[in-house]
Amino acid sequence: MSRRLDIELTSNRQDGTWTWRAAGAKSPKGVVSATLLSDAAKTGDVLKVEADFDIDGISVLSIVQMREKGQRGNVLQMLASEKAFTPVTQKLAEKPKSDRKPARNGRDDKSGKRDGAPRSARPPRDPNAPRRPESTRPDGSTGRPSRPSRPHFTAPPEMPKRPAAKRLKPKHVHRSAVLETLPLEQRGVAERALDGGIKAVRDAVKVQNDLLRKEGKPEVPSDGLISMAQNLLPKLRVADWLDKADAAKADLATLDLRDLRSVVVASEDPMVVRDETTRALATELKVALKERQESAQTLWLSDIVDALKVGRTVRALKLTSEPPKAGQPFPSELGAKLAVAATAGLTTETAPDRWIALLEALAFSPIRSQVKLATMPQQPSEALLATVKRLSPLLPQIATLFGIEVAPGVTAPRPLRPTRPVRVKPKTAPAKPESTKSEVAAPVEAAPVEAAPVEVAPVEAAPVEVAPTSNE
Repeated sequence: MSRRLDIELTSNRQDGTWTWRAAGAKSPKGVVSATLLSDAAKTGDVLKVEADFDIDGISVLSIVQMREKGQRGNVLQMLASEKAFTPVTQKLAEKPKSDRKPARNGRDDKSGKRDGAPRSARPPRDPNAPRRPESTRPDGSTGRPSRPSRPHFTAPPEMPKRPAAKRLKPKHVHRSAVLETLPLEQRGVAERALDGGIKAVRDAVKVQNDLLRKEGKPEVPSDGLISMAQNLLPKLRVADWLDKADAAKADLATLDLRDLRSVVVASEDPMVVRDETTRALATELKVALKERQESAQTLWLSDIVDALKVGRTVRALKLTSEPPKAGQPFPSELGAKLAVAATAGLTTETAPDRWIALLEALAFSPIRSQVKLATMPQQPSEALLATVKRLSPLLPQIATLFGIEVAPGVTAPRPLRPTRPVRVKPKTAPAKPESTKSEVAAPVEAAPVEAAPVEVAPVEAAPVEVAPTSNE
C-alpha cells in the first residue's frame, strides 16, 4: 500500500542512486533513484515522496511537488496626510451654586418644609366618635367578603437519585506497546486488522489494487498482507482487551453494567482465553459482575416500591421495563400491586394525556397482561386512539375495549424516542450590496488544489438501546 513520507537525502552514490532516511529519525531508510530527483538535489534536502510499503521494504515511487505560497497582489497602500495635525480640546463651564431653582411644590429640598414653616401636628382621634357605616352589598351581606380557598397540592417526596454510571474509557497502553514493537511497514496493516478484522484488510487491499490497476501500476500481493494480519491479530486482540479490562477494574464500583458485561463477554474470545495473562483478570471481573448485578437488582426493586408509595405509577411501570439483569422473573406480589395501581389510574375521569402516558409505560412492562379494564374515556381524543392502535399488539385486551382489532402477525412496536426541541434560527437581514464607485482589484487566479486520497475504514454500527425518556 502506498503512503506519503518525508525523507532526508543523506549521500549520493556513484551508481546513480541516493541514500535516504526518514526526516528527523534514523529509520526507516532506503535508496531512491537519482532520476526521480532534480539536478539541484543535495545532501540534507527534505522531500515528500510517495512510497510503497511491502514485505521486501520501502520503494520510492515519485516525488511530491510542494506548492509555494503565492504572493498577494493588488494591495492598496495607505498614505499619511501631509496636513499638520491640530488637536481639539473641550472645557465645560462651571455652573454657579446660586442658580438653583426652587422646588415646584414650594418645599425646601433639604428640610422638606413648605416655605420654611413647621408642619402642624395631626389632632388625636376621638375613640367615641361615630364611624362610617359599612357598605351593604346587593345580597345583604356586609363587611369583607370571604375568599374561596385555593386548592392545595402537596408535592410527593423526591425519589432517590442514584449516581450516574460511568462509561468505559479505555486507554491504549497495551495496544501502543504492541504497535511500537512492529516495523513501520506493518503498523498500517495491524491498525486496520485491529479496527475491522481480516475483512477490513482484505477490503483495503482490494481498493488499493483497483487504484493501481487504473494507473497501470503493478498490484500489491494480497496473500502476504492477509497472512501478516492473521499472525498479528491474536496479540492485538489481547492487548485491546487488556486496555478495556484495566479501565473496567479501575471503576468497578461505578462502571455501567452494560460496559462491564461487554468486557466479561469479550474475555471468552478464543484469542483472549489462550493467553495466560488474561485468565486471572477475567476471573476477577466475572466475580465483580455477579456482585454488581445482585446489588443493582435490590436497588431496582426498592426504587419501584418507593415510586408506588408516592403514587408515581408511570415511573414505576417504566422502571419495570429496565431490569439490570435480563431473564429475571418479576416478583408476583409486587406485580399485582402495580397492576392494581395502573388499573386505578385508567378511569373515565382520567384525562386523555394521562391515558397516553400510562399506556406507553404499561405496554413495555412485564405486568401488562395483568391489567384488565372495564371502562374507557367517554370522548377519547384522536391522539389516544392512535396510541391504542399503535400499542395494540402489546395490549390486545385494551385494544378490544376501544373496538380495535389486532391483526395476526403484526410486529410489536418499539418505545418512542425522545424528541429534541427544534431550534429556530434568527432571521438575518440580507446584506446590502457595496458601492462599486471605487476601482475593484483584479481577481487573482487560484491554483487548483489536489486533495490527497483518504482511506476510509469500515465502521460497524452498534445496536442502539432505546431507554424510556419521560418521567411522571
